[in-house]
Amino acid sequence: MGDTSSYKVLVAEKISPEGIEKLKERFEVDAYKKMSHEDLLECVGRYDALIVRSGTSVDSEVIDKAENLKIIGRAGIGVDNIDVEAATRKGVMVANVPESNIISAAEHTMAMLMAVARNIPAANISLSGGEWNRSAYQGVELYGKTLGIIGLGRIGALVAERALGFGMKLAGYDPFISVQKAKHIGVELKGSIEEVIQVADFITLHVPRNEDTYHLIGKDQMVMAKDSVRIVNVSRGGVVDEEALAEAIETGEVAGAAIDVFECEPPGDSRLCKMPGVVVTPHLGASTTEAQYKAGVAIAEQVIAALDGQFVGGAVNIAMPHKEVVEALQPYLPLCEKLGKLITHLVRGVISEMEFETLGSISEFDTSLLTVAFLKGLLENVSTESVTYVNAPIMAMERGITLKESKSRQSRDYLDLITVSAHDDRGKVTAGATMVGKDQEMFVNVLDFSIDIAPSKYLVFVEYEDRPGMIGKIGGILGENSINIVSLQVGRRQIDGNAAMGMTLDRPITPDIKDRIKAEAGIVEVTFIFL
Repeated sequence: MGDTSSYKVLVAEKISPEGIEKLKERFEVDAYKKMSHEDLLECVGRYDALIVRSGTSVDSEVIDKAENLKIIGRAGIGVDNIDVEAATRKGVMVANVPESNIISAAEHTMAMLMAVARNIPAANISLSGGEWNRSAYQGVELYGKTLGIIGLGRIGALVAERALGFGMKLAGYDPFISVQKAKHIGVELKGSIEEVIQVADFITLHVPRNEDTYHLIGKDQMVMAKDSVRIVNVSRGGVVDEEALAEAIETGEVAGAAIDVFECEPPGDSRLCKMPGVVVTPHLGASTTEAQYKAGVAIAEQVIAALDGQFVGGAVNIAMPHKEVVEALQPYLPLCEKLGKLITHLVRGVISEMEFETLGSISEFDTSLLTVAFLKGLLENVSTESVTYVNAPIMAMERGITLKESKSRQSRDYLDLITVSAHDDRGKVTAGATMVGKDQEMFVNVLDFSIDIAPSKYLVFVEYEDRPGMIGKIGGILGENSINIVSLQVGRRQIDGNAAMGMTLDRPITPDIKDRIKAEAGIVEVTFIFL
């Protein structure tokens, strides 16, 4: 990239001094504890690299002003505060450091687990106030108890490792980790969240916040849990229904909780923050000297590599090297990501094996990037970490997901076709995707039914007994709830068997509407998908 010593780096938020020093060894650096949006807009055009944390918005307006910018580095997990699409259009690399705080998050989980088990915060407050009331703060041991771990990615696996050291039994749920991988880390893998909840004495969550995980632990789950259960959340606010949790603690359905993240932060006048038996901290999972040091040094190394023209492991929007491959596969990359998200919703059990097949003219190219795009979409809704084209294969391998790839020049029904089969402990799920014309994306053969439907924000697939009146029955329930069907496709495999319909809707169906449809006679399964 020429004379790299002339490059200028802007650090718009406070990072570790070690990270700053590493940058200063190579480049001219201007570092601030916190910049206003207006100041950033005014000066960003003079810099070749920009480093931020979560408090700085790097929107399209900032990127438009960044005439010389080559990389935006996020010192931490995620890139929610960066307009990655605008950066990509302008040719600016975006990178983060998703592994910088995983140990800190795992250790904070264990700290919260111990604190709620032994009533440490309440006992400390009591003794600080001059009381000596030992009997009021009797706790429970971790030894021999069952810890239910929901989400067995890197942080969940680290928690499992540490909990084993306390002599705990481990039960876990994560549909995107193999039984072999779970067994390797000492976890008995269950087939559903409910199976984990029913046996757990403690429950800890390590999942991202999205449509599928919002209020993942709610009133129904708390009812089926042991009365002695204690719930720990150091992952994302909103994955536990806080009102339902407060109600369950008041009624004795849940013994206690330890909460580090909240649906709204700061949580304001939250009942949980004032309840006995509840330990709360203000989002401290990554707040350690070591995590901040790692994030600062790691993002400095990413920026140095980018400006030197070297491989950037944390890049979230890397470009492809060969122009002809870009031109041929570019339309299929977002489609493959959507296909991965579709499969995420369709699988019912723990995935043991997956097959990814490309058919038609695209099979003449190196299609490995298509499989990476598929894995990225597959893992985005189940990982607490940022999933990129760089780390998706590694994350799949760590979860024990094997992807068998095959290709053929022949495609029977479509010019080009991508098909996926996922084998889980409840059977096989299939779906395909293709392009119709130049820019029309299409899901095909969903659930092995002859259903062709365009990807949409709100999709519903319903499998049902193939008999008269079923379509009208389902449409009637949606109509009663003012949900409009935008498009509908029906398919079946044989006469007098099951049929399926795929629908795009103009608004989402709520869990109660889904349950009402599923309760109708003849309905086999209802799957709502938010893309």
